[in-house]
Amino acid sequence: MFGTFQQSNLRIEVNASEAALRSSLASPAQFPKWLWFERFSAGLPDAVRPGLTFKSWVGAIAIHHQVELVEPNRVRFLLSQGIDGFHEWSWGDGWIQSRIEGISVLPINLGQTLSLLCLKQFLSQGIRDQG
Repeated sequence: MFGTFQQSNLRIEVNASEAALRSSLASPAQFPKWLWFERFSAGLPDAVRPGLTFKSWVGAIAIHHQVELVEPNRVRFLLSQGIDGFHEWSWGDGWIQSRIEGISVLPINLGQTLSLLCLKQFLSQGIRDQG
């Protein structure tokens, strides 16, 4: 794999419940709704499960995702192709944490920051739509 080893751990506060976060982070069918800068393979399921695989694309770069771990408040994806490493999401009432490590030519921290901000905006829009 070409690129450099990168690692980042970010945690932000969000105005969202644990259930709303689980719905967004543990349901691949929801990903295209908030990760607008990525394209995803067709037929994403409603729930993650260990062993599930799918692809996303950032521009022309494909990233293969394999679900390694699913817990009530955490999901971990093994990544290959465009990023060789892992991405782990953890959450609870009012917070999200993203931990990512890998080798890539992509600026991993920039993508991670953008993902968190997109999710935060998506969740706040959903709260406004319900209120």
